[in-house]
Amino acid sequence: MLRDHVAAAVRIRGKPITSRAELQRFLDSRASFVAQTTLYGYLRARAGSQFPELFDNETFVVSINIAKWPIWLACLSDLSIYAGGLIAQRTAAVQPEIAGLMNSAVDAVLAATGAPSEAGPDYPQLANDVRERVRDCVWASVRDDDSPFSESPGALVRWAPVVEEFKLLDEKFVRNSVRFRWQDVRRDFRRDLVADSVLAAES
Repeated sequence: MLRDHVAAAVRIRGKPITSRAELQRFLDSRASFVAQTTLYGYLRARAGSQFPELFDNETFVVSINIAKWPIWLACLSDLSIYAGGLIAQRTAAVQPEIAGLMNSAVDAVLAATGAPSEAGPDYPQLANDVRERVRDCVWASVRDDDSPFSESPGALVRWAPVVEEFKLLDEKFVRNSVRFRWQDVRRDFRRDLVADSVLAAES
């Protein structure tokens, strides 16, 4: 599923975001893109030439499948906050309007994903945490910088199936790698967002 979302991220690059469905697709595909590329990039950097061999280990594969979903949720959370904040900046919409739009978008993405069978037992609570963060956000206070992206760097550090000793050594690098990945996503959203059209669209 994540691989399909990464492909979707490439396919929709440069397409104007004018509807709620397109906003949802952007949130879903870009969150998946950042989650997958940062997780696998970190594992590849740590394992080096032995990286392909790790996938012969069933326990490791299960660990990756568990890890990728909370990382994706954290990415969805961060990007949703950023997106809603930019829509608020570019329109005359008041708090309830942005809240309704973004709550609906996040609910739709989570509903489409469901509860993946390979995700761990923490998935439902983490999904609810995303909903609560979006529901409680004060949209006018969200800045167009990297401050909304507060959950995804820590999620990669926490959930990546890497020895804790290595995580302590790698933490600064890992967090920066996630922040770097968001730069292009922010640029794309700034360029492609047609905020008034998204807000006015029924679906």
